Amino acid sequence: MSTLPARAGRRCHNSVNPLHSCLFFSPDLGAEFGKIGIEDPSAAYFATRAAALGAVGAGTVSATFYNFNPVLVARHVPAVWETASPDEALGARLRAADSTLRRLLGEEAIASQEMAEAAGLALRATEACTPHARPLYAAHADLPAPEEPHLAFWHAATLLREHRGDAHLAALLAAGLDPLESLVSHTATGKGMALPWILASRGWRRADWDAACDRLRERGLLDGTNALTEAGTALRAGVEEATDRMDAAPYEHLGARDVERLTELARGFLFTAAAAGAFPAEATGRG
Repeated sequence: MSTLPARAGRRCHNSVNPLHSCLFFSPDLGAEFGKIGIEDPSAAYFATRAAALGAVGAGTVSATFYNFNPVLVARHVPAVWETASPDEALGARLRAADSTLRRLLGEEAIASQEMAEAAGLALRATEACTPHARPLYAAHADLPAPEEPHLAFWHAATLLREHRGDAHLAALLAAGLDPLESLVSHTATGKGMALPWILASRGWRRADWDAACDRLRERGLLDGTNALTEAGTALRAGVEEATDRMDAAPYEHLGARDVERLTELARGFLFTAAAAGAFPAEATGRG
């Protein structure tokens, strides 16, 4: 029996995760990876998230990232490891996280007691994360936590993100949603990224997207305007609820009061980061 208010863990995740993912929109990431010879944005992204797994091949990255076109993955992996080692990629990633958070939040927030408190709470939440059937989480959990509070917070946010993400992939599989159907149905909820950004960053063609829409309509999950039907809405809600159940442990471990406090702290940092331009309009569809 949960001791938390309904969806408290999901709300906390939705506040903490963007403070990890803002790195992928940051010019600092490209700058740091350029220094180690990786200039293509897709190659940098794959190296950023996969480096904790070691010098893995395209199959492992396609499996663990799920919604990227395997053709795009194979274009860059494993060739990226010939340019820079996983350890070099991890170093570039951490340097980019440092400069990104300092730029977006400001030095006062970086040095604040609130940042130290957020780091402590987020790290404590990760104590209850489990590695079973969670490859991306497990790989990142083997990495040491940085000492600086803002980087410790970013590290903990990474662990919480990948812990939930691995669970989410299991929920998508159980719902019978393939990689592109997952993207299409998520976008149809109104919470996804802008379509041009999805196609460009995930390596799919518009024809692939339209074919996935056709498959979802055949299942009665999309209507003729590509909006979710009642059945589609229920399926997506079920995916999120299943993800919540599989990701409950870290938030149950914190307890209701500290989950609320971590959510409050993370939201404050998130609003500051967003106001500083952390998330480009062309990605969110609000441009």
